[in-house]
Amino acid sequence: MSEKRELKPVTKKVIWLFAIGQLGWSLMSAILTNFIESFYQPDNVSVKQGMIYFIPQGRVIFGVFTIIGGIYAIGRVFDAITDPWIGNLSDRSRNPKGRRIPFMKRAAIPLALITIMVYICPTAGNPVADKLGSNGVINAVWVLVMMLLFYLFMTVYCTPYNALIAELSRDQRTLADISTAISFTFIIGSAMGYMAPTIWSAITPAIGSRVWAMRTVFIVMAIIACICALVPAFTIKETDYIDAKPSEGSAFSSLIKCFSNKSFGVFVLSDICYWVGITMFQTGLLHYVTVLMKLPESYSTILYIAMTLLSVLCYVPVNLLMKHFAKKRLVMTAFIMMCLVFIITGLSGKFGLPGIASGILVVITACFPMAILGIIPQTIVADIAKSDAYTTGENHDGMFFAARTFSMKLGQSLAILLFTSLGTIGLESGRGYRIAAFTASAFCLAGVVILFFYNEKKVQKILKEAGY
Repeated sequence: MSEKRELKPVTKKVIWLFAIGQLGWSLMSAILTNFIESFYQPDNVSVKQGMIYFIPQGRVIFGVFTIIGGIYAIGRVFDAITDPWIGNLSDRSRNPKGRRIPFMKRAAIPLALITIMVYICPTAGNPVADKLGSNGVINAVWVLVMMLLFYLFMTVYCTPYNALIAELSRDQRTLADISTAISFTFIIGSAMGYMAPTIWSAITPAIGSRVWAMRTVFIVMAIIACICALVPAFTIKETDYIDAKPSEGSAFSSLIKCFSNKSFGVFVLSDICYWVGITMFQTGLLHYVTVLMKLPESYSTILYIAMTLLSVLCYVPVNLLMKHFAKKRLVMTAFIMMCLVFIITGLSGKFGLPGIASGILVVITACFPMAILGIIPQTIVADIAKSDAYTTGENHDGMFFAARTFSMKLGQSLAILLFTSLGTIGLESGRGYRIAAFTASAFCLAGVVILFFYNEKKVQKILKEAGY
């Protein structure tokens, strides 16, 4: 019987090389998630600034959903379905170079190219929505196909990437360090994405077209994101740090095993509620700023970067709190604070409060829960995955993270359907955007109630028995 080979230590350098990959995919995700709705379903403010229509507008699907809402939802459902498939392929991989890195190498460049092509339609748009004709239908089909390809390659990159979080973490300290590092790069990538409105506003006069100013920004950002996504794929030799045996079983059976874990099931239900709320907030931020707060669109960049910087300052306190308080309690606290953020957003422009004051309140209230929710949830998934591996004798790290992503994307699908539909109510007054913000708060509150039933003590007891 051969001896178990000695693995190299996971150093700070390795952790940060790994974390740069998160910056890459989070930036590409931000390019699509944050602006797909405002690009293809522009509000009256952006239309007056030169935005045109590319696809049919209004609630034309069953009289309830918008075209872009339907496309986004279909893309997310497709994405959710492919997560378990890719997770299972990665878990079962016998590639001598590792189970995860080879997938990431193949996915990064196609993902960046498709991120760009989502915004470059084959036919021209029109300043008047009802004059799109067949061009609108062709463009809608194009966007749907590009969205499906985007989510396929995003899954091929992210599912193996997320599985590495648990596999590189040999103890709670390393897990906390990795979670903090990838949270930092995730929020930097997201912040870079939110810089887009400020940049395209600045270059629109020189380019002469708001549409092409937006596209130019997306192209440059996608190239930067691609380079970042390739960093861990070419600088980390997976087999030097991980000695994992390929798992057995089909994607369906592995997924069933993950969801049959009661602790995971409760966490995932809570997580879905959170992702509905935060996606409705992120998707609508540009509208909240311009329509409710009556501020220039560049302020969406300013506010998000301010939230980012303050959130980063909270990372050290969050790491210290993790040593003294249960992760469950911290996440529940963060959910409650995000409920307040969404309520403040929904009340923006009311009671004589200036828009900038509402924006500042949102920034101050959101920074601490953003830090908590950026670091802790993935450590909870890693804890559950490792405790499950110890009790069952089967390692399904990739599938646990794929299952979490599967559920997250279902939540995001519901969020975009709700937001795009609610957003069409009272466009001039922004009443629909207010309703969307309050709806986001209600979902986040539901997440608090569900997470209360997560048995963290049981999971930690198992980990202690396993010597983790």
